Amino acid sequence: MFVESGGFGGLRKRYEGTDADLPRSACAGLKAALALRPAKAGSACGRDVICYHLIVNDGEKRQELFFDEMTLPRELAPLVRFLSKKARPFTGGHLCHIVPPFILEKMAVSPDPQVRRFALANLSASAEARAVRRTLAALPAMSAIPSPEGRKHRLIYDAKHRDVLPGRLIRSEGGPRLKDAAANEAYDHSGATYDFYSKLFGRNSLDDRGMALISSVHVGAGYSNAFWNGEQMAYGDGDGKVFVRFTKSLDVVGHELSHGVVTHTANLDYQDEPGALNEHFADVMGILVKQWRKKQDVKKADWLVGADILVKTSTRRALRSFAAPGTAYRDDPDIGSDPQPAHIRDIYKGPEDYGGVHINSGIPNHAFYLAAMGIGGRAWERTGLIWYQTLLALTPRSRFQDAARTSFQKAGQLFGSGGREQTAVRAAWKKVGIDHR
Repeated sequence: MFVESGGFGGLRKRYEGTDADLPRSACAGLKAALALRPAKAGSACGRDVICYHLIVNDGEKRQELFFDEMTLPRELAPLVRFLSKKARPFTGGHLCHIVPPFILEKMAVSPDPQVRRFALANLSASAEARAVRRTLAALPAMSAIPSPEGRKHRLIYDAKHRDVLPGRLIRSEGGPRLKDAAANEAYDHSGATYDFYSKLFGRNSLDDRGMALISSVHVGAGYSNAFWNGEQMAYGDGDGKVFVRFTKSLDVVGHELSHGVVTHTANLDYQDEPGALNEHFADVMGILVKQWRKKQDVKKADWLVGADILVKTSTRRALRSFAAPGTAYRDDPDIGSDPQPAHIRDIYKGPEDYGGVHINSGIPNHAFYLAAMGIGGRAWERTGLIWYQTLLALTPRSRFQDAARTSFQKAGQLFGSGGREQTAVRAAWKKVGIDHR
């Protein structure tokens, strides 16, 4: 039996055990929760109150309930009190950051004291995130918070520069624009990402079942990152020296939300080559959302990830480059040099960054770029479809060669064996040193 709750100041808590382990009053609350009719999130949760999202499972029945502190049934109060005191914190989230740890580590030794100070705070938060990164992979559906109508449903929260999520609700689906640029960008970009998957691939949100798109803006003080934690997005405002607010970049938002799609499809392990593919597919879909929104063909696109979140200098222009991995930033005093390889012979084999998930993703990224240039036109129409269908066919332990083989097969199935698309895909993988067979 387990009981899980969202609430308690934004912290999810989880209790696992038997009925006998529960106090009598909490056990009665458990039985009451299992007997209640499923409830959707009420409008009261839009106010500045504590909201509870209870998931109760006794091995035979799974119940999902939404309440706030004003509407919580009396019979559930003992169970909630027990969870608040005894249950252990449970992130339940696959925290995937757009800024990799090796960049933050470089920033921590920057000659600029302000950059160093914020980077050290960022590294502390990232270390905690990395410790729980794999949790969601075991139970991906548990963190998918459904929308009330099973369709596009955006909720934007203001974290008010604190580390507690989600914060205060400031805009919901259909609500008017605000004076807060970050809130409007989070709303618009998450909507564009939803529309991209819906219109191009017929996918209903990240889990294909209408999962709500929840975003928190103004997370932390000088927080230079954005992350997906399995059930929501969180965006920092940057330190103002190296990074600006992370909501500015559509490809960053698309990338992070696409980690949710990866989790609910191939669920690629976040380690070594499978982890690099996880980052790769998020990069691909993020850059395609941007190109689709801007109506850019493969020749007009800049093929850069994260260009809009960096304070530009002569030594840095983006976080990653599809066209030329390893050139996005070079000898920069704050973030160092881009370590991404473009060929399998240069693959990183060390232990850092979970075996180089943000580093080695440069290899399949470059293969996608070469395939898109070989196929031509607008990348989301043919190359993107091939890659999306490839993602659906992969498994948690898939490696680069599996992706190459599957994308070659999908190109033939979708556009004809031996056609331009299949030929371009084969040539692209060969160019980065990976056999498609």
